[in-house]
Amino acid sequence: MLVSVTALLGATLGTVSGVLTLCGLSLLCKIFKKGKLERGEDTDPEKAKPSILHSLTQFSVQKLTEPIQPQASLKFPKIYRPKSSVTSQKVINYKDHGPANDTSAAKLDTCNQATGCEDVFSLPWQATADETPCTSEQSNAMMKRSSILYPKLHFSISMHKESGELHICIIEAENISVDAGCEGFISGCLSVSDEQKHAQTAVHKLAARVEWGEELVFALPVEGTDCLDGEVVLSLHCCDRFFQNSTLGIMHFKLADVSMMLDADCCVDLQPPKQEVTSSSGELLLSLSYLPAANRLGVVVMKARGLQSNKLKDNIDLSVKLTLKHQNAKLKKKQTRRVKHKMNPVWNEMMMLELPSELLAKSSIELEVLNLASPGTLLPLGRSMLGLHTSGTGLQHWKQMLDNPRKQIAMWHPLYI
Repeated sequence: MLVSVTALLGATLGTVSGVLTLCGLSLLCKIFKKGKLERGEDTDPEKAKPSILHSLTQFSVQKLTEPIQPQASLKFPKIYRPKSSVTSQKVINYKDHGPANDTSAAKLDTCNQATGCEDVFSLPWQATADETPCTSEQSNAMMKRSSILYPKLHFSISMHKESGELHICIIEAENISVDAGCEGFISGCLSVSDEQKHAQTAVHKLAARVEWGEELVFALPVEGTDCLDGEVVLSLHCCDRFFQNSTLGIMHFKLADVSMMLDADCCVDLQPPKQEVTSSSGELLLSLSYLPAANRLGVVVMKARGLQSNKLKDNIDLSVKLTLKHQNAKLKKKQTRRVKHKMNPVWNEMMMLELPSELLAKSSIELEVLNLASPGTLLPLGRSMLGLHTSGTGLQHWKQMLDNPRKQIAMWHPLYI
């Protein structure tokens, strides 16, 4: 009995001691793990507790998963206003560039210095596609050519009553615009009572200014100049290397006005020769435009009206022939399509001609309306001239085209045979 009780107590004590041992081991494991975690937290500088060796100031750092973009502090550099150069559009053909502009520039500099902020800057001037320096130079050149200076004649008049002669001393001519190698002379014509008397100077090589120093002598009737109904015409003629004569300018005055011009130097602007006054054989509607950037002249042949019906009895097959001339040389020829069986034909065709702006002042356009009366037979119905050396609507239309580049300008032109 005693032995069994002893065995039971020993088993119970063994069991209790085993349970206590397990509890102690588990407690030691927990304490060991806790101490290891605390040592790991102390090694992390972000979670370190304040101590004597560490400052009490803590920085909160937030970790983000998104990529951080660098942010650089941009500062505008100090920009100086560039000085005007020869290639600047504000300097080219700008006559008033002087002290006034310098003062305005100085004000701008002082204003920039007064602000003292580096983020204030000015953008340089930039030209648009339509206002490039090249286009502005060409447009300025065309504006000057549209107001072209005609030749100016310097002469004096003297009367010799003893011999009954009128002496016109040709001193010089200025503002002559011709090609190199051309020659010219000045002719005079005295018209008195259905009688004409002619005289001319010697032939000289033409330049911008030519001196003659010659006299044109005309014999006058016995009655004198006060009671005569006459006229004197002075003309400047040019002969090119192809031996083709052309009239550069003309002027005329009455014999009754000679008394006011005696013993005085006269300077007169010669006018372009007028077309012969004839009955118009119809009208032609044209539209002109010049593109200075492309150096192209656009001519739109639109329609015609009032053509002579007596020449259109057999067959009506109308077309317009265009000829581009420089002085007297033909540069280009073009022709429209033919329109049949219509007294007032409509074409509406555009012809593009390459023509540099430097040649505009000396170039002209001739248009001629033709009728194909029979196969191989073209009959001219009328022609018209356009240019600075023409007169009437041809001169007016050409000037308007030069004054308004890149614009279509339409005008009716009379046709002359």
